[in-house]
Amino acid sequence: MRLSRYFMPILKENPKEAEIVSHRLMLRAGMIRQQSQGIYSWLPLGKRVLDKVNAIIRDEQNRAGAIELSMPTLQSAELWQESGRYDAYGKEMLRIKDRQDRPMLYGPTNEEMVTDIFRSSVKSYKDLPLNLYHIQLKFRDEIRPRFGTMRSREFMMKDAYSFDLTREAAEHSYNKMFAAYLRTFDRLGLRAIPMRADTGPIGGKLSHEFIILADTGESEVFCHKDFVDFDIPDDRTDFDSVEGLKSIFDKWTSLYAATSEMHDEAAFNAVPEGDRLSARGIEVGHIFYFGTKYSEPMGAKVQGPDGKEHFVHMGSYGIGPTRLVPAIIEASHDDNGIIWPASVAPFDVVVINMKAGDQACDDTCELIYAALTKAGKDVLYDDTDDRAGTKFATADLIGVPVQIIAGPRAVANGEVEVKDRKTGVRETMTIEAAINRFVA
Repeated sequence: MRLSRYFMPILKENPKEAEIVSHRLMLRAGMIRQQSQGIYSWLPLGKRVLDKVNAIIRDEQNRAGAIELSMPTLQSAELWQESGRYDAYGKEMLRIKDRQDRPMLYGPTNEEMVTDIFRSSVKSYKDLPLNLYHIQLKFRDEIRPRFGTMRSREFMMKDAYSFDLTREAAEHSYNKMFAAYLRTFDRLGLRAIPMRADTGPIGGKLSHEFIILADTGESEVFCHKDFVDFDIPDDRTDFDSVEGLKSIFDKWTSLYAATSEMHDEAAFNAVPEGDRLSARGIEVGHIFYFGTKYSEPMGAKVQGPDGKEHFVHMGSYGIGPTRLVPAIIEASHDDNGIIWPASVAPFDVVVINMKAGDQACDDTCELIYAALTKAGKDVLYDDTDDRAGTKFATADLIGVPVQIIAGPRAVANGEVEVKDRKTGVRETMTIEAAINRFVA
């Protein structure tokens, strides 16, 4: 992608409305634009990051055996009345009516709809276990949307829903998602700690929030410091192994960890003082087991091996991609801008032409751009005629992991400079070596 032809509206000044680092940097880097209170457009740079976040989420959901579908954003109020949640959910739900005066709602979550899909199609225990998920825009009319897309009214959610014959089988499905979440956040460059949490309006009997530690977190969290160094399940994890997944769950719940809503001061004080960690945290995922809370009122049951009908046991599992993007920035930035983990960076490399119009610089940059693009890299080529300082500031701001800098003096010697955005280390090497480093 040539920067001269790309839409990336950079802001030179810090926006006054931005209260936290991620909101400020996302606006300055031209990733998002506010359309109304708590509602944002994702501009091309932001959309590239969001797509890469979603791809990792999707990959790990599929690995764990979940199956993707797509459900509508607008839902019939009848389903929610059937479950008993329509009146209980509160003012966060946007209620509307269609032209036939039928009550509708803009879905804040999809337990009722996916239960309706299940009950209309699945009749036997032989079709279980089943886990269905989608990635979809949702709406909750927050009383105080803030922090950009960290807490917005319209947001994107990956929500998955599991169906099992028994509680024991449902807990195995819960453990699948538990391990999948640990892997997902690790691939996004985050250390997420699962903490006991309140189930809230979703309801249920077992719940964990996945929290990353950050000074700008909305709530206080309490945990054992050893969580920071726990090993993440690797890509050899067997998601069909009941014992293997139970051992992962047991390890990651063996030490004290709780959100402020579930905090037990006495239990936390029992942790050796040097091992206690009290900090602010950002919720990036939430998983629930709620048994037959929805299947009973909505008649979602299957025939069991005993020939009798049984209400299915369910769980739901949420990750907010539009919250994850700012969470990653909160965890990875410096005074100059964003520092993206390679897995979600909008571009792998930015090629900076220090003197656009100079034949040697132009030819060198075109050569590198073509070679890296052919090798399958996402490359941003800064071919603008901006000053060097502006080019460097832009590259640092948007956080591309690697900068390849081509200036007249270096190019005359057959060389370019390669800068690592995270460490700031610069290395001079031949043009061929720079290309080979990233295409090997």
